Amino acid sequence: MLVCVLLVSCKSEPPNPYEWKTIEVTATAYNSLAYQTSSNPHITAFGDSLKPGLRYIAVSRDLLKNGLVHNTPVKIEGVEGTYLVKDKMNRRWRKRIDIYMGTDVKAAKEWGRRKVNISYRIEIELDSLN
Repeated sequence: MLVCVLLVSCKSEPPNPYEWKTIEVTATAYNSLAYQTSSNPHITAFGDSLKPGLRYIAVSRDLLKNGLVHNTPVKIEGVEGTYLVKDKMNRRWRKRIDIYMGTDVKAAKEWGRRKVNISYRIEIELDSLN
């Protein structure tokens, strides 16, 4: 019995294939309304369907190369929960995210535009862990 306990306790944890990075961005908010997006406001640039109440963000295209790609989990300073990258913004924006607020225009206007730190999870190469 003691040998079994010792063998189990000697097991090493598998390496964590993820790390969290933090950057400062300008954060705005948007709604799934035609006048703010396109004639089909519930479909993102990645082809996902937006549904009010879900925690999604759009990212400026320059952030894609930093690892903020489709379905990346993101934590936003001052906001509860984890958001997923589900949309891409117009090419003119840099270091910017847009927080999806369903059809609540008042909430989006109240958010306004502000600088925030975001943390996002990226996959790291397992070779670099060994």
